Amino acid sequence: MGRIQPNIFIRKKLMKKSEDIRAQYARYRQRKILAGIILLTLLGAAMLYGLCSGPVHISPADALRGLFASGAQKEAVIVRNIRFPRVAAAVIAGISLAAAGCVMQCLLKNSLASPFTMGISQGAAFGAAFAIIVFGLGEVSRTDIPVVLNNPYIVTIFAFAASLAGTFLILMIAGVTGLSAQSTILAGISMGALFQAATMLLQYFADDIKVASVVFWTFGDVGRAGIKDVTIMAACAAPALVYFVWMRWHYNILESGEESAKSLGVETRSLRILGILIAAFITSVCVAFLGIIGFVGLVSPHIMRRVIGGDYRFLIPLSGLCGGALLLVSDTIARTVISPAVLPVGILTSFMGVPLFIYLIISRRRHDQR
Repeated sequence: MGRIQPNIFIRKKLMKKSEDIRAQYARYRQRKILAGIILLTLLGAAMLYGLCSGPVHISPADALRGLFASGAQKEAVIVRNIRFPRVAAAVIAGISLAAAGCVMQCLLKNSLASPFTMGISQGAAFGAAFAIIVFGLGEVSRTDIPVVLNNPYIVTIFAFAASLAGTFLILMIAGVTGLSAQSTILAGISMGALFQAATMLLQYFADDIKVASVVFWTFGDVGRAGIKDVTIMAACAAPALVYFVWMRWHYNILESGEESAKSLGVETRSLRILGILIAAFITSVCVAFLGIIGFVGLVSPHIMRRVIGGDYRFLIPLSGLCGGALLLVSDTIARTVISPAVLPVGILTSFMGVPLFIYLIISRRRHDQR
């Protein structure tokens, strides 16, 4: 009887400790879910405001009615044909770039890794410049847009092909040195510089109109996407995002270290290659259709990492929502701040992203010193 009492006491103590752990985990999940609900609400509000705002103000009720109705009223035509493709393109591109940046930062173990800093965007710019200058696809417009592209889909195809080719070259260079995270980052920086130099070389031998066309393309602008472009972007982004979320536990394990991941059965080499390729793929699609949009894929994961921590089960989807909201808000500001003139959103994201990223670096350093 004397031996039974301590066993009961220990059992009760373990049960209480287990209940405390479950309660802590429940609170942990609730915070993440609350953050997701807040981001979804903000994104929905930003989408509705984006449909309503512009040179022609439309009420929220008319915007929703015009979006789902099949009428020929002026408001319905504006919402369906002009504003909805723009809003959808901003959301899809923001989610794609942010999720790709989040995964790249994990796979390369570098907080500065993103589609922009890895040279993928520079590769797309070179492909577009090659198509415009070599095939003469730029011309002066007689409309309010000074420069247009004769065949934007050819430019898009070349931009997409060049960005993916750059990604393969980066992986080949990194593969020679063992595909370590450091060598992949260095290879990406080198390829980005090479593509920039090649683009400038093409511009040097081009005439003024072709150079202006290249510069016009590099301005990231979600307004150039039509409903077909948005559909293609969504079709490419959806399976990639599903894959990232599916591999969330592998990314969490990889955070504990290369050797620990291998000891738990994770094929780190194939995980890194496939993850980088898929991230580069969805980035290439977005950049090919919209131009270069910087800092969204770099800043959004950092913001959410400060808010919810580094658990990739929540970090990947919430970083995507943050990126979609950030790019949509930036585009709405860009087209309303000096209306009726419209600023390319790529310019505004750079102006917003640089000070925000500097603030994150400074605040993180202060946090590490404590």
